[in-house]
Amino acid sequence: MSEVKIKNHEIVIPGDLLAEGTLKYGDGVIRRGNLYYSTLVGLFQDKGDFIQVKALKGKYLPRPGDLVIGKVVEVGLTNWIVDVGSPYSAVLSANNATEKRFDPVKDDTRKIFDIGDIILTKIMSFDRTRDPQILTNERGLGKLRGGRLVEIEAAHIPRVIGKKGTMINMVKRLTHTQIITGQNGRIWVQGKKVEDELKAIETLKKIELEAHTQGLTDRIREMLSNGQTENEV
Repeated sequence: MSEVKIKNHEIVIPGDLLAEGTLKYGDGVIRRGNLYYSTLVGLFQDKGDFIQVKALKGKYLPRPGDLVIGKVVEVGLTNWIVDVGSPYSAVLSANNATEKRFDPVKDDTRKIFDIGDIILTKIMSFDRTRDPQILTNERGLGKLRGGRLVEIEAAHIPRVIGKKGTMINMVKRLTHTQIITGQNGRIWVQGKKVEDELKAIETLKKIELEAHTQGLTDRIREMLSNGQTENEV
């Protein structure tokens, strides 16, 4: 028989007793016998037979398959070094950048991506023994042109997206913007009007600030449906 000791979405600190019994557990949880403790300051998540603690703050750690938004910081003859908001810089090789075959003798990497470019990319591999390897040669990936970049805590990205995309789709619809979320905490926002972009960014920041609270989706819907942001109220 298993018993969860903490309410779902409650903030916990290292050492807090979360549950006892037999449960599956993920990030931020350590097991001692049949007791489960938090190892982080974070948000407790109870998913029935699975518990975890999502850190409220902390650097993004790459995981294979993650979609992330990166900034090109170095350009080499056959690769790029990309800042993905992690303690580890990511490496994008020319062979993983485009679908076309790259010839270092004839082709110039700067004509593909240059320093300062913002790119949507995917983590190919990472095991802490070498820098993350990334790719942009899949459909939908590559350079993000125009728009605005906002950064939040990576741990809050699931709350920004919401269950089955409900939160982010609502924000896009009510602010008339395109929004791309990176699992590294970076979000790209583009709208036809500057005020739409700014409204979307303010909304995203509010979601980050209140991610641990109940009823957030309804409050965001009400705020945007009234055509007002917090600064306008």
